[in-house]
Formats: sequence, C-alpha cells, structure tokens
Amino acid sequence: MINVIKLNKISDKVLDILKDNYKVEENIANPEAALVRSFSMHEWEVPASLLCVARAGAGVNNIPFDAYREKGIVVFNTPGANANAVKELVIASMLLAARNLVGAIKWANALTGDDVAKQVEKGKGQFVGTEIMGKTLGVLGLGAIGRKVALTALALGMKVIGFDPFLSDAAKAELKDVTIYSDMKDVIKESDFISLHMPYTKENKELINASLISEMKDGVIIINAARGELVNVSDIKAAINSGKVRSYVVDFPDANCINSDGIIAIPHLGASTEEAEDNCAIMAAEEIKEFIETGNIYNSVNFPTVKAEKRSAHRATVFANASFNSPQIVAKADSKGIVYAILESDTAFDKSALEAMDGVIRARVIY
Repeated sequence: MINVIKLNKISDKVLDILKDNYKVEENIANPEAALVRSFSMHEWEVPASLLCVARAGAGVNNIPFDAYREKGIVVFNTPGANANAVKELVIASMLLAARNLVGAIKWANALTGDDVAKQVEKGKGQFVGTEIMGKTLGVLGLGAIGRKVALTALALGMKVIGFDPFLSDAAKAELKDVTIYSDMKDVIKESDFISLHMPYTKENKELINASLISEMKDGVIIINAARGELVNVSDIKAAINSGKVRSYVVDFPDANCINSDGIIAIPHLGASTEEAEDNCAIMAAEEIKEFIETGNIYNSVNFPTVKAEKRSAHRATVFANASFNSPQIVAKADSKGIVYAILESDTAFDKSALEAMDGVIRARVIY
C-alpha cells in the first residue's frame, strides 16, 4: 500500500487516479507521496519515507525543492492545469479596472432613500471608464497562462505585445499575431494594460517599481495574477496618487493593498474554480502514480524529465552524486550535481546492494 498525505484540501478526483494500492488521507504515517496546494513545507518535518511531492498548481514557493533535491525527493507541479481559470480572472480584472466596476458597485450599494434611480443617474458620471478594445496589452511572461491571456485579448480586439526571454519556437508560432519584444522596457512603454505572468525569483523581486513605472504610459492599468512579490506596492500607491497608474489589480494582496484607492485586491482566486482544482488534482495524482510505479519523472521543478519504456523484468532507481555510473542505466539526468537514474535488469535488484554502491544517496526497487 502506498501512503499519500494531503497537506491541503485536494479535489476528490485524485481518488480516480490513486486507487487500488493507494491510501490517500490528510493524516497518515510514513507517506511515500504528498499532495499540496498552499501549505508551507519549509518548516514541515520531512518523513524519511517521502519520495515525492506534487503541488496542485504551478508556483512552488511554498516548497523547499532545492533542499528536497539533496534528499532525493522529486517535486512536481501542474503547469497549464489551471491556465484557463487564471486567464479568465485576468480578463475579468482588466474589465473591472477599466470600467471602475468595483468602486461603482460599492457606491451604488451604499445608496439609500426612495430616489435611488435619480441618484444613480446623477452620480454615475464619476465612474466613466475606458474600453479595452483597441488598447495595447503588454504580457510579461508567455507561458501557458500568458499565452492564453494574449490570445483571448486578441479576440477581444486588443493589440497584444509581449516579452519572454525563454519563449520556445512552438510558443512563438502559437502567438503569430503577438509582437514579441526582446527588451521588456519596450513592452512597458507601449502598453495601456500590463499583465504579469513571470515567476517570482530573487531577480524578479519588486520588478515593478518606481523606476520601471516611470517608463510606463500615464494611466496604465497593471494586473498581477502571478505573485505579489513581483510588485513594490508602496511605489504602486504613489503612482496611483500621482495619476501615473490608473489601477492595480492584484490576486496576491498583502496588508498594504487592502482598502487602498486604485487597488483592487482579489483574495487569490486565480485557480479557484471547480474545473481548475479538478484539473490540477488529476495531473498531480498522475505524476505521483507514474513516478511511484515506473520511476519516470515529468513536470518536476527540481529534476529534469527522465523516462524509459519497460525493457526488462526488473527496474530500480537511484539518486546519486555525479560520479555514479552503471551498465544497467536505461535513463539518466543530472540536476545540480545530483544524478537520477533508472536501472533495469533481467535479475531482481537488491535495495541494500544498490544503496551500498559508490555515490548513491537513495535507492528504490520499483519491480
């Protein structure tokens, strides 16, 4: 029986994948796998039994995946599984900000008296907005979500420009009607709307700051459905007060964002749809099942893709230092000096013998 611990509430769709020889529970001893969404694993005491973690979502800031690599623990995410949900929230965010709908609705619901209709007609002028059709959307980061946002914006009549230094040729072909710039500042300068879809890294911390904002168009609307840390909120608030920024919509608000004029704070709803939660859960469960039953790795954030079709009667896997080698290796990859290898043989493997091999950190007999 394979024990799988749920560190957050996860869609029951995982049980459609992890059945028969799997036990999936919120409190379970000696788990071989963990399913997680937002739970912070940085201070979590890692069981010696743990082989892999699957995050039902794309971001993995809550998981110490580099430290897990050293322990021979594979960390998966689910890229693209929630892309449509986040895309729809971004499009909604543009409309909310462009038409000042949040402020207008709040104002309308505060009206009292028998002449509400007259008050509406008299006061609605303060909420005159702008249309998105014909405007320029700059997409920073053209991964699964960014591409969907770009294509939907095109269908809505917007001009779309973008920046992504890691864009593949296949992605470029998908975005044939999007102008791709090699310099992010060229996107910043031309955009009426800017949508952030970049990962949070040390290099990207507070990427959107006073200096970069000064390069933007007056009245720009900024959408952040990526990570709160990408934006210096104090600089955004100053820009809103000066009129440089028309509105900032953030799906990762902190205390500095709440009840602030010009900021629309959304409580991290990007992937909060029934469909996205199911899609992420299914993909995470499939990644766990594939790794547990075959040793194959895909969609990992701390190891490269490693796959091998069954060729022999017996299979084992090892994590080892870079010097490890064996004639039984059928697939192998190196991640920052840690080697992961799939081994096959016509005779059965002995786990203890594998672990005794030079350089081996961890070994597992699959079948």
